[in-house]
Amino acid sequence: MSDLHLPLPPDLILLILGACVLGTLLLIAWRLWTGSSGVEDALADSEHRQTAAAERLAHSQAELAGRLAQIAESQAAAQARIAEQLQIQERELAKKLEERLADVTRRIGESLEKSSVTTQTTMTDLKERLAVIDVAQKNITTLSTQVVGLQDILSNKQARGAFGEIQLNDLVIQALPPSAYAFQATLASGRRVDCLLTLPNPPGAIAIDAKFPLEAYQTLRDAGSDAERDAARRGLAQAITKHVKDIAERYIVPGETADSALMFLPSEAVYAELHANLTSVVQDAFRRRVWIVSPTTLMATLNTVRAVLKDAKISEQAGLLQAEVGRLLDDVRRLDERVGKLQTHFRQADEDMKQVRISTEKIDKRAERIREVEVDEPERVTAPVAAPRLLTGD
Repeated sequence: MSDLHLPLPPDLILLILGACVLGTLLLIAWRLWTGSSGVEDALADSEHRQTAAAERLAHSQAELAGRLAQIAESQAAAQARIAEQLQIQERELAKKLEERLADVTRRIGESLEKSSVTTQTTMTDLKERLAVIDVAQKNITTLSTQVVGLQDILSNKQARGAFGEIQLNDLVIQALPPSAYAFQATLASGRRVDCLLTLPNPPGAIAIDAKFPLEAYQTLRDAGSDAERDAARRGLAQAITKHVKDIAERYIVPGETADSALMFLPSEAVYAELHANLTSVVQDAFRRRVWIVSPTTLMATLNTVRAVLKDAKISEQAGLLQAEVGRLLDDVRRLDERVGKLQTHFRQADEDMKQVRISTEKIDKRAERIREVEVDEPERVTAPVAAPRLLTGD
């Protein structure tokens, strides 16, 4: 593109030549008008003008060609620079795209790895929880079977009575020593009591009888109207009142048992219903000196009984404890005397040590005096020298 020369357009060249010719003709005409003498001058001037115009035209064409060549070279250099910049930008863009793509690939890989770890952890936790749920389901099934069995037990009066007695036995065994109770004890009247607490007088032996009025309570729970609920509550009150009278008549024996007895209800629900809505029955039991207890309140009562037994045992051993305390005081008195004697020996030993210290100090002083005397004596003295006075003393 640098060797390209663009000629002037033909139309422009013809226009310039036409203008020159027209100028020449006008000049000739004007010279003819002014006189024939100036024709030659006009022609010469016209030729001169045409030559100058042709030279200017050629110069302009050369300048135009040079400028066009410069423009073409500039455009080519600019295009080369632009192409080079585009190539650089393309390489940078490709490099950035590769880096971005690598970064995105790395992030996607890390995300997939984290997702895989999270999924694996979640699946492990899910398996563990499913295993726990499976175990819980088995426990629920076992518990349901046990509940059904418990319902079968409680539906039978004899089995229900045995259930109450077993629960009573477990509570008593946990709270008291074996010497403090007896199960199925026979009284002088020949009647058997579920449990007899053997306490010292007062209060004496206390009888505990287990009762479980389940039918009356179940009727109360199944009542659908207020009238049915009131009737069922009266039936429950009558059943408990009958049990209280039986216990008061059978198990409170003057001279053999305490003046009170315990009625054990192996159900906290029946006990709560009794104290919430049947307070008259509770008061009647108080008047008959029959204390109604539930598993919770029985445990508190047994702990009190254990404290009473412990206090009674301590009272029985009070004489022995007093004798032991007296002997302990004698030992303390003898120890005090011996400590006094030992202290006297220590004081005497301290006094003797002081006297020994005085003697050692005197010996040390006299040794110093002897050393001074030996230093002051001349060696040529041959006559025996009497001992100086400073050696005498205590």
